[in-house]
Amino acid sequence: MKILVGYVPTPEGEAALTAAAAEAELRGASILLLNTSRGDSYIDARYANADELAAAEAKLREQGVEVTIHQAVSEGDVAGELLKAAAAEDVGLIVLGLRRRSPVGKLILGSTAQRVLLESPVPVLAVKVPSPHD
Repeated sequence: MKILVGYVPTPEGEAALTAAAAEAELRGASILLLNTSRGDSYIDARYANADELAAAEAKLREQGVEVTIHQAVSEGDVAGELLKAAAAEDVGLIVLGLRRRSPVGKLILGSTAQRVLLESPVPVLAVKVPSPHD
């Protein structure tokens, strides 16, 4: 089984990476780490640099998890890239990190996460960064 993790170099991305690693260990699965840009990789802070990807890979390998890394420039359709990768790689689970939102923000879930949750043919695990009170 493969687990697809949508990774961005943020606390939310790290939370997704941690959850994906735990799921991979539990299920004896490998991880496909997908990092994608919303268009221009040179100005999108979510597009991981080589050091950030190496650190993510090392974190997973230290836990004994096999990992493959893919980077893509999505031209604004991050959800489409995640769904396309899930279908092409025959994954069994998608893991995404979610930002904490205000009450109004909760009404409108992030468009990428919402689309993946609604359109994914496989289960989606959405995780948040632990709050300081947890």
